[in-house]
Amino acid sequence: MEYKIKLADGTSKIIQILSTTFKKLKVWKVRFEDGREILLYKVGAEWLQRTEDYLEECYVIAIGAYIDGLETN
Repeated sequence: MEYKIKLADGTSKIIQILSTTFKKLKVWKVRFEDGREILLYKVGAEWLQRTEDYLEECYVIAIGAYIDGLETN
């Protein structure tokens, strides 16, 4: 499903978010308009990404907060 999110720097992005599991861990695959994909996961209250994704921390936090909002609805 596609979502439009406003990031911490004030820009808006269209992303696709897919929930899946990886080695018994719930993860979220996020695909950007340019085709780039990242994998996010949550440990406690903290959102993390794979080491090789290199997404800036402010984006990880903003997208994670958006996913949290989706999960509560």
